[in-house]
Order: sequence, then C-alpha cells, then structure tokens
Amino acid sequence: MTHLDYIAIAYFVLLWALFNWVTGVSRRFNRLSVTRGMAIHRANWIRNSLNRDLKMIDTQIMAGLQNGTGFFASTSILALGGCFALLGQTEQVQAIFADLPAVFHSSRAAFELKVGGLAAMFAYSFFKFGWSYRLFNYCSIMFGGLPMQSEAEKDPEGARRAAEAVIAMNVVAAKNFNAGLRAIFLSIGYLGWFVNAYAFMAMTTFVIFVLIRRQFFSEARDAIVRGMES
Repeated sequence: MTHLDYIAIAYFVLLWALFNWVTGVSRRFNRLSVTRGMAIHRANWIRNSLNRDLKMIDTQIMAGLQNGTGFFASTSILALGGCFALLGQTEQVQAIFADLPAVFHSSRAAFELKVGGLAAMFAYSFFKFGWSYRLFNYCSIMFGGLPMQSEAEKDPEGARRAAEAVIAMNVVAAKNFNAGLRAIFLSIGYLGWFVNAYAFMAMTTFVIFVLIRRQFFSEARDAIVRGMES
C-alpha cells in the first residue's frame, strides 16, 4: 500500500459521503433529486389511499417493493461469496497479474486487502437491503392498519397521523434500499483499484458522474417533476 492508495480510498469515501448528502439530506440546492422527488410521490400515494376502501393495488405495490429488495439482497450475498472465493485463489490470480502490464502488480497483502474492502461493500449492501426488506414488511403491516374511507372521514386527524407514520416507515425503507444500491454501483468504481490508484479514482469519478446525472438531469427525474406539477 502506497500513499497514493490511501489518498485514493479517502477520495472514494469522500465522494460516496458527498453524494449521499447531496441526494438525500441537503436542502441547499433548488434542483430536486430523484430520491427526494420519489419521497414526495410516496407520501402522495399513501395519503391518497385514505380515499379508497379497495386497497389491492396498494398491497401489490408494497409486494413489488419488497420483492425487489429481496432480489438485491440475494445478489449481494452471491457477490460476497464470490469475494471469499477470490481470496481462496489469491496465488492463481497473482500469477495471472504477473503476465499483465506493471500497473496491475501489487503485493499479496495489498491484493487481499482490496478484495476484503470489496467484500465489506457487498456485506454493507446486504445489511442495507436486508433491513430495507424488513422495514417494507413493517410498512405493509402499518398500511393494513389505515382506516377505511368512512372512518377517515369521521376522524381525519387520526387518519392523517396514521398515514404519516406509514409514509415515514416507507421513506426510511427506501432510504436503506438506496444506500445498498449505491454500494453496488460504487463497487464498479472500486474495481479500478485492482489496476492502480489512478484508475480507482478515475472510475469512481465516472460512476459518481453517472449517478449524479441520473439523480438531477435524467429523463426519469423530469418525469417525476412533471408528475408533481400535474
């Protein structure tokens, strides 16, 4: 491990943290992100469900959110297993790297450290997806406790509080899902470290650029904003 490697990993962590802050926490930018826009749509959906007694569509949406989360949790486990398998084949991989240009060369300890970091990212994503799956399950139970339309009309304040609790749970579940998904996306940039620190920083910058474009300047973001204006 060189000083440049430490700089590259610090750069990686800094960009990851800044991206999370800009898209999910910061309110200093006038341009709405996809994440914050979808949180508003989630709130509108759950509030509107108070105006109908037949909630089969709503339960199908909940099931779809949970199933998608379960898929990515399983994917993270498979990727984590692949990292451990790669650690068991370190000598063979090092032999392959020996025939590649000098930019690929690193010590056995450095290689194992890099694979360990990649495994940690997939473990992090699994825990985020697993917790998100559980939270969507809680959200489904809380959603089932929402009053029917007639009851909501009799006690609108109580119905509003119940809906806001469901909204808060759904947004938290989505926040954890997004965190797990970002870890998977950023693992693509992390792969550059197996080449060298410069490739690591370049690929990380490229991935962050793509993610920012999707959050703030994509057609999906424009569709979300148009839906809020209609």
